[in-house]
Amino acid sequence: MPGEHKASFLRTVKAVAWSFVGIRKNSEHLADQGRLNPFHIIAVALVGVALFIGALVLLVNWVVGK
Repeated sequence: MPGEHKASFLRTVKAVAWSFVGIRKNSEHLADQGRLNPFHIIAVALVGVALFIGALVLLVNWVVGK
């Protein structure tokens, strides 16, 4: 559409981060549907999952004391 522009990569990171937490307004979700690049969403989500798993592994190693 002529008046719309693509969202920035930072907006994609913010949208994925809020989705991980599970707190997001429906109006923001609807506004982002047409703007966010699906490839950016997948890339940010994969990096987020890897960071989360890495943080969990580090936490478990710290608690266990290995």
